[in-house]
Amino acid sequence: MAGKKILMLVGEFSEEYEIFVFEQAMHAVGHTVHVVCPDKKAGDVLKTSLHDFEGHQTYTEKLGHDYILNKTFADVNPADYDAVYAAGGRGPEYIRIDKRVQALVRHFHETGKPIFTICHGVQILIAVDGVVRGREVAALQYCEPEVTLAGGTYIDVAPTGAHVDGNLVSAKGWPGLAAFMRECLKVLGTEIRHGEALMRDERKAA
Repeated sequence: MAGKKILMLVGEFSEEYEIFVFEQAMHAVGHTVHVVCPDKKAGDVLKTSLHDFEGHQTYTEKLGHDYILNKTFADVNPADYDAVYAAGGRGPEYIRIDKRVQALVRHFHETGKPIFTICHGVQILIAVDGVVRGREVAALQYCEPEVTLAGGTYIDVAPTGAHVDGNLVSAKGWPGLAAFMRECLKVLGTEIRHGEALMRDERKAA
């Protein structure tokens, strides 16, 4: 199977882990991830944040590592991509009102291509009418009222879990990245085989 092209939507202070870990894992299995931010170009620095859970009533926020964007936002043609991914953190809160971001999301919704969202990323999807309507979606629990008001069904997955509704894969936050990415790969049609099973297939082919 040929590698897929995934468009990642981020903003300043999007979640560090949800950018770096997702991108590197997808590249490791042969997919291409282009990470874009409105009005930024390839090579520009993106400031990231890290939300953590340290026993307070809500999460804390710390400065994450700088990320060097690998694609110019103005050059994006959504038709070139097989899936879109809305990373979480603080970024979604403001990029969701950008009409260009909304148009990108609308393309993936209308064409039925895979849509991936984690944590606050659902705020981007909710900004486009109809994207979550009638769909089951996981997100950070503080986004539940928005999901419901947009006509979706909020799924309260475990912090380390993920949820799949057709072409829509979602999760609560970065502790669920492993499960989330596993489900994203399934939706993309990516098959990863290990050791003995692969050797058996090779022997049969011989």
